[in-house]
Amino acid sequence: MEEAKGVVKHVLLVKFKDDVPPEKIDEVIEAFANLVNLIEPLKNFQWGTNVSIENLNQGYTHLFECTFESVQGVAEYIPHPAHVEFSNLFVPVIDKFVVFDYKPTFPKF
Repeated sequence: MEEAKGVVKHVLLVKFKDDVPPEKIDEVIEAFANLVNLIEPLKNFQWGTNVSIENLNQGYTHLFECTFESVQGVAEYIPHPAHVEFSNLFVPVIDKFVVFDYKPTFPKF
């Protein structure tokens, strides 16, 4: 079970529906950020919009990154009532998204 230990990054690439107003996107982001205050294993939240000049983002406009203390922390987060309630706000305004969880690895120089 060694693999379950250590920090896990939970990353979402998101494209909001075209008809979602910026104010609604701001509301969703604020609600997402507030999950740090409501779900104990969630240690950090960051987000940003695509600024790449390569035009390879396949329509995804936003990235959300959550940091958890462990794989078990992510497992606790997913069914947490605060996350489920947030999902009810989030999912209806999303056109498409990708979720990717990883354990950060650093080069051994």
